[in-house]
Amino acid sequence: MYIAIAGNIGSGKTTLTKMLARHYGWEARFEAVTDNPYLEDYYKDIRRWSFALEVYFLKERFRDLMRVAQADHTVIQDRSIFEGVYVFTANNKAMGNLSDRDFETYMELFEQMMSIVRLPELMIYLRASVPHLVQNIQKRGRDYEQSIQLEYLQNLNERYEDFIFKHYKGRVMVVDVDDLDFEHVSKDFAGIVDKIDRTLFGLFSPIAPIAP
Repeated sequence: MYIAIAGNIGSGKTTLTKMLARHYGWEARFEAVTDNPYLEDYYKDIRRWSFALEVYFLKERFRDLMRVAQADHTVIQDRSIFEGVYVFTANNKAMGNLSDRDFETYMELFEQMMSIVRLPELMIYLRASVPHLVQNIQKRGRDYEQSIQLEYLQNLNERYEDFIFKHYKGRVMVVDVDDLDFEHVSKDFAGIVDKIDRTLFGLFSPIAPIAP
């Protein structure tokens, strides 16, 4: 079985992935950290190198997805290929860094990839407001995240909403995390686990927010 955790920067994806893996005995997988050979050129000339950068990321995420598909046990993944496409690449396109032609080619390549892999059995979407994201980003104190613009986080939030509710075709469970502290409050984590159990093994509502 393949479970994916989706959500904006600071929504708690990594924390929840680790906690659910430990609770269920699943294998936790995280986006491979690789040195994108286009990254240096990208920051020198973003519009010139955006297409090459995004195609390289797509190739790496697809390779990781193929490894997940070949696993003979349940895997839970922190961020999936789908977010890379519908959130981050789409945002790059909206910022004017990808031409229509390049974006169409990229999407055609992605769609061909999707023709040979399966969707996750469940995607858990951690839905958070920008103030909540900012609070978490400040709390964890990563230097490279402190300069993230509020507008950028808001744009990504809008992309996530569009992705989850308009583009993604698989089974989704929405968790509104603003009023939850699943890392430190056991009943909050238990509520998420109960919802997962009902979704995977009981009655299922296609888009089912979990109450705080």
